[in-house]
Amino acid sequence: MRKLSYRIVDVFTDRIFGGNPLAVFLDGRGVSDREMQALAREMNLSETTFVLPPDDLANDFRVRIFTPGRELPMAGHPTVGTAFVLAREKMLPAGGDTLTIRLEEKVGLIPVRLEMKNGALDKIWMTQPRPAFGPVFPNASAVAEMLGVDPADIRSDLPIEVISCGLPFLFVPVRDLATMRRLNFNKDLCYRALDSLGVREVFVFAMEVENAGSTVHSRMFAPELGVPEDPATGSASGPLGCYLVRHGVVPATPTASIVSEQGIEMGRPSFIHIEITQETDEITEVKVGGQTVFVGGGEIELGIGQQKSEVGKKVESSGRSIGDVT
Repeated sequence: MRKLSYRIVDVFTDRIFGGNPLAVFLDGRGVSDREMQALAREMNLSETTFVLPPDDLANDFRVRIFTPGRELPMAGHPTVGTAFVLAREKMLPAGGDTLTIRLEEKVGLIPVRLEMKNGALDKIWMTQPRPAFGPVFPNASAVAEMLGVDPADIRSDLPIEVISCGLPFLFVPVRDLATMRRLNFNKDLCYRALDSLGVREVFVFAMEVENAGSTVHSRMFAPELGVPEDPATGSASGPLGCYLVRHGVVPATPTASIVSEQGIEMGRPSFIHIEITQETDEITEVKVGGQTVFVGGGEIELGIGQQKSEVGKKVESSGRSIGDVT
C-alpha cells in the first residue's frame, strides 16, 4: 500500500473558500502518468500538481500539472499554489523579504517570486513566457451563440483573438457586467464554432467591474480540459494583460498593473494581479500573481497491484528535500 500526501489550498484569494482550489501532492516520485491523471480526476479540482526533483539541479523543483481531463504544459494558479505549499512545508530555504525559485514545467523554466509582508507570506508572482498572438476569429455571431448572448453584446471595436503565454485561449470582449452575468456557455456550439481554430478554451471579459481596485471582470470556460468554468485562471491572465496592453485598453508606461476579478458568478471571488512591461511596442515581461490560503490536507492510498513507489533513501538537492526515495 502506498500513501501519497497532499495539501489543498485556495489560490488568488485572501480567504478560505474563495479563489481557485488546488491539490498539491508533495512527492510525485514513483507515480505513473496514468496514476497522476487518475488522482487528478479523483480530486476533481480544476488542477492537481505533483512535485518532483528537478531535471537540472540548478533549479528547485519540477512540477507536473493535471486537470481532470489532461496534463497541461503550464498553468497559473497551480504554479502559484504549489510555490505556497513548498514554502509552508519548509521545502524552500529561508529567505528575507523576497525569495525567487525556479520551477520546471512542461513549457520550460518558470521563475517564481515569493514576497513577505509583516513576517508572513503575501503575494507570489510567476513570470510567464512572452505572448504569442494567434489568429483573430471573425465570426462574432457564432461566438455570441456559443455564449448565449446577442451579437450586439460582443464589442465590435476589439478583436476576438487567440493569445498564448504558454497555453492558448480565445479572448472575447463583451460590453458590460450584465452580459457577463447572463452568459450561458454551450459546449457543443463551442466545439462546432471553434473547430478550425484548434482552441476551445474561451476567456470572456468586460471592462466594467464589481469591486473597487479591479480593472477587468473575467470568466473562463474550458470543457475539453474537464473544467466547465474556472474560478481563477492564471495562465489566461497573462495573455489577458497582453491583450489589454496591445490594443490600448490599458496603457503600459512602461509597466501596466492590472487586477482581474474572476469567479464571482461561481461564488468563489478571485483577484489576479497582472504586470505587463512593454518597451517600444514590444511586450518584454509578463507576470501574474496573488495571494493563497491553506485549506487542509490528507493522504491517498494506492493499493496492492499498482507499481510500488520508490521509497527508502533520502534525496537532497541544494538543501531541499521532497521525501525519501531510492
